[in-house]
Amino acid sequence: MTHFKSLETFRQHPLDDQAVARAARKTFRERIAIRRDNALFGETMVEVRDVGLKGENFYASEKNPPYWQKVEGATRKLLLRQSVAEKLIRVNGRAGEAGLELFLFDAWRPRAVQAFFHDVWMPRELQRRNPNLTGAALTEEVERYWAAPTTSENSPAPHATGGAVDLTLKWKDGESLWMGSLFDDVTALAHRDRFENIESANFSFSDDEARANRRLLHGLMAEEGFAGHPDEWWHYSWGDQMWAALTGAPHAHYGAAFVE
Repeated sequence: MTHFKSLETFRQHPLDDQAVARAARKTFRERIAIRRDNALFGETMVEVRDVGLKGENFYASEKNPPYWQKVEGATRKLLLRQSVAEKLIRVNGRAGEAGLELFLFDAWRPRAVQAFFHDVWMPRELQRRNPNLTGAALTEEVERYWAAPTTSENSPAPHATGGAVDLTLKWKDGESLWMGSLFDDVTALAHRDRFENIESANFSFSDDEARANRRLLHGLMAEEGFAGHPDEWWHYSWGDQMWAALTGAPHAHYGAAFVE
């Protein structure tokens, strides 16, 4: 029977304090410079399924709860910078030691998709739940999960760079591991450390499994140098401004990627 023995250390290792990452992430697009005179700045984009990775673009399908609609402007492609794809191939190999593989939900994201969620869907949903949430407080809550779209070359949304990816772990040719929430559950349930500090008396077997699996995904990705969004267990990046902010790198490698 396939088991986790070869990767059990990751499943047992508590996540670092995500409060540090949350503080580091604030205003990262204004603080972190993109270095254009580096070899990676103009790096090629690749379709990850052409290099052996699995996935399906979540926004290009109607089978995408909680939305249940194809998002206008979404692409069926899963495009990432070549170095990012190469790193994911190595992560996938490590996961394969336990009979697992990566499954991607999203990679490079068109501006229209980013704008829809930032400007329309997310604020509308937040106000449906809390009509008193308005103004700067509403914007702050929206941008906890959805970066503002921009045409500025100095502050692209992470997914616009080709350096950010949304993913999970699944059994090879089987079901996804239990992570404790839907992908894109943009509430506290999705926070990377959601299950790290629950009192044992209130801890379910489901919570225990979600915690171990989030740790496993985090450990595998961190081993290859990826940085994880503190409020989204599925979001990782390498080379973009958020990665630089979370890892202490002096600058970002990637600006916006232009896709025909």
